[in-house]
Amino acid sequence: MKYLTIIILCMCSWSAQASEAVITGLQDSYRNEGATAFSSSRGQSMWTQTFTQKKTGQQVNCASCHTTTLTTSGSHIKTGKVIAPMAVSSSPDRFNDPVKIEKWFLRNCKWTMNRTCTAQEKGDFLAYFQSQ
Repeated sequence: MKYLTIIILCMCSWSAQASEAVITGLQDSYRNEGATAFSSSRGQSMWTQTFTQKKTGQQVNCASCHTTTLTTSGSHIKTGKVIAPMAVSSSPDRFNDPVKIEKWFLRNCKWTMNRTCTAQEKGDFLAYFQSQ
């Protein structure tokens, strides 16, 4: 049992380190696109900023599906599908693939904000996810 606990702790540590490296790499690429210092407080502010969806006229924000507490699961407001926590501390595996991260930024920014997110916004969101 002792060895199993050690193995699990090592795997969790590796996963967290991998996600940190991926996030750092993405933020470096956002800086190359012109973003400046990233801010978790800006990320948090954008998280709860309300937008009107073009198709439905519904008022939404990121927290509509993901909740305001990033360490808990959310659910999609239309489909009800469960969404894993957004905090890196709670779901480090979700941040191990930069292609998937970019895919979800594209999809969710368009769905919520009616546009793609800027490099600055994406970096601020990632800083917010890391801070939780």
